[in-house]
Amino acid sequence: MTEDLIAAAREAMGRAYAPYSGFAVGAAVRADDGKIYSGCNVENAAYPEGLCAEASAIAAMVNAGARYLSEVCVMGKGDALVTPCGGCRQKIREFAAGSTAIHICGPDGVRKTTTLDELLPLSFGPENLK
Repeated sequence: MTEDLIAAAREAMGRAYAPYSGFAVGAAVRADDGKIYSGCNVENAAYPEGLCAEASAIAAMVNAGARYLSEVCVMGKGDALVTPCGGCRQKIREFAAGSTAIHICGPDGVRKTTTLDELLPLSFGPENLK
């Protein structure tokens, strides 16, 4: 079932707007109803005031009315793992459980699967504000 998520992230990576870094990233999130929302990084001349792929995928999900994501896929090229930045880890945290699977992918597929708790241990979230 992860293959459809990977395909969406790969397609989004192909649409990235990265003229400054030259580093395209695609992301896809699966909402709890099974629908997939994707996003790509979008840079601008006021670098680094761009938008991360994960943030744009989450924004698409929220815009569609979904509020919980059950799975995340992040894809970038190169030899190193392309993991969500700190800000995106917190954005994922807002809409996901600690056990949510985060698939770190290259163009050929999954390189590592981890959980949100592993990426963002001892995190601060909405329940901390209650």
